[in-house]
Amino acid sequence: MSSKRDYYEILGVSRDVDGNELKSRYRKVALKYHPDRNPDDKKAEDKFKEASEAYSVLSDDEKRKIYDQFGHRGLEGMGGGSGGGFDDVFSSFGDIFEDFFGFRTGRGSRSSAQRGNDLRYDLTIDFMEAAFGMETEIDIEKYESCPTCEGSGAKPGTYAETCAQCRGTGQFVRTQGFFSVKSTCPGCRGEGQVIKEPCPQCRGQQRIVVKKKVSLKIPAGVDNGSKLRMTGEGESGVKGGPPGDLYVFIGVKPHEFFRRNNTDVICTVELSFVQAALGGEIEVPTLTGEETLKIPKGTQYADSFRLSGQGIPSLRTNTRGDQIVQVDLKTPKHMSKKQEDLLKEFSKLDSEKITKKIKRLFKGGSAKAAK
Repeated sequence: MSSKRDYYEILGVSRDVDGNELKSRYRKVALKYHPDRNPDDKKAEDKFKEASEAYSVLSDDEKRKIYDQFGHRGLEGMGGGSGGGFDDVFSSFGDIFEDFFGFRTGRGSRSSAQRGNDLRYDLTIDFMEAAFGMETEIDIEKYESCPTCEGSGAKPGTYAETCAQCRGTGQFVRTQGFFSVKSTCPGCRGEGQVIKEPCPQCRGQQRIVVKKKVSLKIPAGVDNGSKLRMTGEGESGVKGGPPGDLYVFIGVKPHEFFRRNNTDVICTVELSFVQAALGGEIEVPTLTGEETLKIPKGTQYADSFRLSGQGIPSLRTNTRGDQIVQVDLKTPKHMSKKQEDLLKEFSKLDSEKITKKIKRLFKGGSAKAAK
């Protein structure tokens, strides 16, 4: 009869426990009895090993089926339930220990390919350039793969050698009794390789800083705060990783005449008292030239008119917005004697007209009151 405790009892779970609950329970037990949290505690160490052995069997569908049917005896010779060392425990449950205890446990954790960093560039353009688009070049500085060593970091004609301390695994093993902890190898910093003769240009860093001109096509309709993405124009990757991207943030200078509201442009034109009163036609500047605008008689201050299709192109639909023309009445500051006389005559006629209107209203009101 085996003296081993029941695996379900060790983890405190029922025999019909599912995989997620089993893993969750094991994490709690492993965290409680982990030797790092219980130094020099042989009982905690034994419980930790016991829980790890139980989980290694119950988390494996085939082993669990055999254990449920035949118990511990059925697992003999299968490599399961054998009470292996801590090195075996760490190899089996690397994801659990990395999540809970903050160190890597798998073998050979040398660094893999890494994507290059993204870059940002702030570009300020004129109002008209934003409205119609433009092509330009910008100067950037970034890391690129060293051309001398082709990104290896080693002097041409030489190669990186396997690290003697970790034998290429990228890890350093520290043993305390039955307990082993794996950490990043200090000799190669987890790379698994050591460069004894660094590249003279990049000094073993695999990349160098370069200045580069990037051609940039700005689409018509960009606005202040627009962001353009240049795929692959960021810094180069490491160990064969892909390059990052370049993000260009657009700033638009204000225009002396036009203002923008989404795809519409707004402008203000001055009209004289006579133009507003009599109406007529005026020439209005637009983004593409001048357009004739008809002003109706009796136009008032702050009235607005719309020139269809004279706005800014939409980035999404490629259609253009409108131009909105707002009216500002201009009062003359200096007038000739004749102009003053004419205005006085107009004022007199206008006053008589208003007086007659008031009298009619007054008479009408008095007549109604008399009735």
